[in-house]
Amino acid sequence: MALATNTEIKGKFGPYGGQFVPETLMPALAELEQAYEAAKADPDFQAELSHLLNTYVGRPSPLSYAKRLTEYLGGAKIYLKREDLNHTGAHKINNALGQALLAQRMGKRRIVAETGAGQHGVGSATACALLGLECIVYMGEVDIARQQPNVFRMQLAGAEVRPVSSGSRTLKDAINEAIRDWVTNVETTHYLLGSALGPHPYPTIVRDFQSIIGREARAQILEAEGRLPDLLVACVGGGSNAIGLFHPFLEDKGVEMLGVEAGGSGIESGKHAARFAPPPILSDGDEAKGRVRVEARLGVLHGTKSYVLQTPDGQIAETHSISAGLDYPSVGPEHAWLRDQERAGYTYATDEEALAAVKVLSEKEGIIPALESAHAVAEVIKRAPKLSKNTIMIINLSGRGDKDLDTIMKALKE
Repeated sequence: MALATNTEIKGKFGPYGGQFVPETLMPALAELEQAYEAAKADPDFQAELSHLLNTYVGRPSPLSYAKRLTEYLGGAKIYLKREDLNHTGAHKINNALGQALLAQRMGKRRIVAETGAGQHGVGSATACALLGLECIVYMGEVDIARQQPNVFRMQLAGAEVRPVSSGSRTLKDAINEAIRDWVTNVETTHYLLGSALGPHPYPTIVRDFQSIIGREARAQILEAEGRLPDLLVACVGGGSNAIGLFHPFLEDKGVEMLGVEAGGSGIESGKHAARFAPPPILSDGDEAKGRVRVEARLGVLHGTKSYVLQTPDGQIAETHSISAGLDYPSVGPEHAWLRDQERAGYTYATDEEALAAVKVLSEKEGIIPALESAHAVAEVIKRAPKLSKNTIMIINLSGRGDKDLDTIMKALKE
């Protein structure tokens, strides 16, 4: 039986998704949906986007056979989908450029965006510079401190970076402030949301713009190996790079899909962002040591219904990850639905495992991955040796590690 899609029930992925926003935003969402549907059917829009992706972003990104990593692990054959080689250094530019063109089509000259790791902020600032749009990027103070190179890149491109000092001062709080700005300036402003979450139609729009990753990877692996892969692996924060890789393979039943969340300091610590991990059973002694039981339950956050990490009394839990881009308490609604359908599996890697994966990939392939992508590499390091040499795996290398070098150096010294 074919998987249902959100086109069957508007804005929904099974029980997830929807539009949970103030009435003032409903006209803007309706306008965005209409503009997107028209753009999808417009050959001129598609041709312009394709031209810019090819001549400005540098697509198609290569699919590289990781020969030395494969030999080192001694199991499955490993390929890397090289989104780190895109202009700006990550997959985020695919969606940023598409949405910026949509905003231009709607006559919206002012863009607000949020960012955690900084890559979506850089992508948004870059797209706005290219198209002559005003750009304001909201970023938590914690993330500003650990992603200074990306902050400067945004500013060089002419964007205003507004620090967010509320809450945990990370991605969740940056999204809060971007939405507040959008509500206030909705007639002139487009909110360029960076991940496959938020109210409908954002999860669909972001997924569609990022699906170029999976479409390219599908054609590239067929050319390289003459068949489809056995397993796709990608990190999952909000979930845009993963859904971009997964979506073109959904109907290929022989292709398994695995999303890797941020295990942070470990599930038992309560300091993580693994929405799909089983909650730990804590004793009184654990709680006395400062360990907090957090559990993902159904909830509404930033306009969409999905799994949300919560404390026992139902408050949104503070999350932790060494990677700023995975440090988010909820997950995109399509990922929640794919998990329920058992079409995709989800696991996690800890900060320590991600750091180890950075070292392994750097030493074996000369590629420094972003800390986000390193979570996917970490899972492959654990899994590949147990699989036969006939197994083919694709890791979505969603970004490069330049932005994380300060964090990596400090963590490795410690």
